[in-house]
Amino acid sequence: MLISLLHRTTFVYAGKARDSFNEVRLKPVDDATQICRSFDLKVDPAAQVRDYIDFYGNAVHYFDVVADHERLMIEAISEVETTPNGARPAVPVVPRSGSAAGSESELHAEFLVDSHYVPLEVDVWKEAKDALAEGSTDVWTDVRRICRHVYSTFAYKPRSTGVTTRATDAIKLRAGVCQDFAHVALGMCRCSGIPARYVSGYFIKLNRQDNEEEASHAWIEAYVPGFGWAGYDPTHDRPSDERYIKAASGRDYADIRPVSGTYRGGKTRSLVVDVKVREAQEAGSAV
Repeated sequence: MLISLLHRTTFVYAGKARDSFNEVRLKPVDDATQICRSFDLKVDPAAQVRDYIDFYGNAVHYFDVVADHERLMIEAISEVETTPNGARPAVPVVPRSGSAAGSESELHAEFLVDSHYVPLEVDVWKEAKDALAEGSTDVWTDVRRICRHVYSTFAYKPRSTGVTTRATDAIKLRAGVCQDFAHVALGMCRCSGIPARYVSGYFIKLNRQDNEEEASHAWIEAYVPGFGWAGYDPTHDRPSDERYIKAASGRDYADIRPVSGTYRGGKTRSLVVDVKVREAQEAGSAV
């Protein structure tokens, strides 16, 4: 599937901002499930944009705006071709008890321990025990059972949480949005001995209504020995397929913030994020 993306972030300041330094992780990745055919990043006020690859393999673009400015706009336009569902290999059955599976998983130790948004505290352990109360089977089945538990026992409730909400907070609320569902599922996987990482990106809704609000999306990937990283979306209770576009991955949201930065000056008066995800009919089509 060929998909066109627009992600525009606009900051308006109360007064003037200066010495602004920003990083963005908005370029879709190239991997076995997708190819980024084109990517264009625009910044207003104009700035020289540089890039590097971070520790987790994400493309990071960064820039400075030194002069006074009252508004900052960052716009990323991409076109991505995702691998058709029928061309994707099935996730194999890998028993949890295998010693080979255990040693391979140890290579991804950073995805088995606490992270900023995913503290492995008692509440998370209890949630994992509840999800796998009937015992463990194979890696991928357990990941699906964990995500299904989050999907079925947590309420999707916009504006009930914020960017500072951790997995333990969401467990107490029994509610949240895709970011929270992903953080809870990550904690449960890690408590169960399954390496898991946070994925940020987009999801194309083919039956979208004309005035329906769009946003970026989040899900998880779990490491399956002998196969690699397999994606699952606890918000919708399904594996990630050709409708999902991956932009970045890390231990949790703190590692993959789409836009982050610092500046001097007045407070941010408003922040508007505009996202559009559309099926493209041919290469180079506009959003």
